[in-house]
Amino acid sequence: MIVRISGEDQYELPDDDAGELGELERTVIATVDEGRDDDFPSAYAALVDFVRGRGTPLGEDDLRGSDVILPPSDISFAEAGREFTGEGLIPD
Repeated sequence: MIVRISGEDQYELPDDDAGELGELERTVIATVDEGRDDDFPSAYAALVDFVRGRGTPLGEDDLRGSDVILPPSDISFAEAGREFTGEGLIPD
């Protein structure tokens, strides 16, 4: 699975990590849906840190398409309300 963090890099994650990645995103969605803006920064940081920590950065010359594109790591709570809705960004 290829995950891009907007404004940063693109990472390759093992397909086995999709479940944990989806769970982290569901936590972000719940935080946004419930209006818990104080909890949002840590929830989103956990998602982005998972990608950075478990993924292998792709080189600039590797032009594979992304399976998932996450918003920038400095996304605001208001912006997240437009991004993390319904089924989210990560396919099941």
